[in-house]
Amino acid sequence: MHRPVEPTQYRAVRYTERLEQAEAVASVGSRGDSYDNALAEAFNSLFKAELIRNKGPWRGIDDVETAVAEYIDWFNQRRLHGELGHLPPAEFEALHATSAASQAPLKTS
Repeated sequence: MHRPVEPTQYRAVRYTERLEQAEAVASVGSRGDSYDNALAEAFNSLFKAELIRNKGPWRGIDDVETAVAEYIDWFNQRRLHGELGHLPPAEFEALHATSAASQAPLKTS
Protein backbone atom coordinates (compact mmCIF):
# COMPACT_ATOMS: atom_id res chain seq x y z
CA MET A 1 0.00 0.00 0.00
CA HIS A 2 1.16 3.48 -0.84
CA ARG A 3 0.85 6.38 1.50
CA PRO A 4 -1.48 9.10 0.18
CA VAL A 5 0.17 12.16 -1.28
CA GLU A 6 0.39 14.94 1.28
CA PRO A 7 -1.26 18.26 0.29
CA THR A 8 2.08 20.05 0.60
CA GLN A 9 3.68 17.61 -1.81
CA TYR A 10 0.84 18.16 -4.27
CA ARG A 11 1.23 21.94 -4.03
CA ALA A 12 4.99 21.62 -4.57
CA VAL A 13 4.42 19.58 -7.73
CA ARG A 14 1.84 22.06 -9.03
CA TYR A 15 4.14 24.96 -8.17
CA THR A 16 7.04 23.36 -10.07
CA GLU A 17 4.81 22.62 -13.06
CA ARG A 18 3.52 26.20 -13.12
CA LEU A 19 7.07 27.58 -12.98
CA GLU A 20 7.97 25.43 -15.98
CA GLN A 21 4.89 26.59 -17.90
CA ALA A 22 5.80 30.22 -17.28
CA GLU A 23 9.45 29.51 -18.09
CA ALA A 24 10.26 31.00 -14.67
CA VAL A 25 12.94 30.13 -12.19
CA ALA A 26 12.18 29.71 -8.51
CA SER A 27 13.53 32.49 -6.33
CA VAL A 28 14.85 30.05 -3.75
CA GLY A 29 17.71 27.64 -4.08
CA SER A 30 18.19 24.11 -2.96
CA ARG A 31 18.12 23.19 0.69
CA GLY A 32 21.03 24.64 2.58
CA ASP A 33 22.42 26.99 -0.02
CA SER A 34 22.85 30.69 0.59
CA TYR A 35 19.86 31.70 -1.54
CA ASP A 36 17.20 29.91 0.55
CA ASN A 37 16.05 33.01 2.37
CA ALA A 38 17.58 35.80 0.32
CA LEU A 39 14.33 37.69 -0.26
CA ALA A 40 13.26 37.50 3.39
CA GLU A 41 16.73 38.46 4.58
CA ALA A 42 16.85 41.43 2.21
CA PHE A 43 13.48 42.64 3.47
CA ASN A 44 14.52 42.17 7.10
CA SER A 45 17.64 44.25 6.47
CA LEU A 46 15.58 47.06 4.94
CA PHE A 47 13.02 46.85 7.73
CA LYS A 48 15.69 47.10 10.41
CA ALA A 49 17.57 49.91 8.67
CA GLU A 50 14.56 51.98 7.62
CA LEU A 51 12.40 51.53 10.70
CA ILE A 52 13.74 49.78 13.76
CA ARG A 53 17.16 51.41 14.00
CA ASN A 54 16.30 54.81 12.49
CA LYS A 55 13.00 55.56 14.21
CA GLY A 56 13.72 54.47 17.78
CA PRO A 57 14.17 54.54 20.65
CA TRP A 58 10.90 52.77 21.28
CA ARG A 59 8.93 53.38 24.47
CA GLY A 60 7.08 50.07 24.36
CA ILE A 61 5.57 47.29 22.29
CA ASP A 62 2.53 49.39 21.34
CA ASP A 63 4.80 51.96 19.67
CA VAL A 64 6.60 49.24 17.74
CA GLU A 65 3.36 47.55 16.63
CA THR A 66 1.94 50.82 15.33
CA ALA A 67 5.18 51.72 13.57
CA VAL A 68 5.39 48.27 11.93
CA ALA A 69 1.82 48.53 10.60
CA GLU A 70 2.54 51.99 9.20
CA TYR A 71 5.83 50.82 7.67
CA ILE A 72 4.24 47.82 5.94
CA ASP A 73 1.46 50.02 4.56
CA TRP A 74 4.02 52.53 3.27
CA PHE A 75 6.29 49.77 1.90
CA ASN A 76 3.46 48.17 -0.10
CA GLN A 77 1.45 51.23 -1.10
CA ARG A 78 3.76 54.22 -1.54
CA ARG A 79 7.45 53.24 -1.47
CA LEU A 80 9.10 53.61 -4.88
CA HIS A 81 10.82 50.39 -5.96
CA GLY A 82 13.64 50.54 -8.50
CA GLU A 83 12.95 47.01 -9.74
CA LEU A 84 9.38 48.08 -10.56
CA GLY A 85 10.34 51.09 -12.66
CA HIS A 86 10.25 53.38 -9.61
CA LEU A 87 6.58 52.65 -8.99
CA PRO A 88 4.99 51.63 -5.69
CA PRO A 89 4.02 47.91 -5.58
CA ALA A 90 0.29 48.67 -5.40
CA GLU A 91 0.46 50.81 -8.54
CA PHE A 92 2.62 48.25 -10.35
CA GLU A 93 0.18 45.44 -9.51
CA ALA A 94 -2.79 47.51 -10.68
CA LEU A 95 -1.06 48.23 -14.00
CA HIS A 96 -0.19 44.55 -14.35
CA ALA A 97 -3.77 43.47 -13.65
CA THR A 98 -5.11 45.96 -16.20
CA SER A 99 -2.58 44.80 -18.79
CA ALA A 100 -3.28 41.11 -18.13
CA ALA A 101 -7.04 41.65 -18.34
CA SER A 102 -6.73 43.42 -21.70
CA GLN A 103 -4.62 40.55 -23.06
CA ALA A 104 -6.79 37.72 -21.73
CA PRO A 105 -8.58 35.72 -24.40
CA LEU A 106 -12.33 36.19 -24.48
CA LYS A 107 -14.34 33.22 -23.28
CA THR A 108 -17.25 32.17 -25.39
CA SER A 109 -19.91 29.98 -23.91
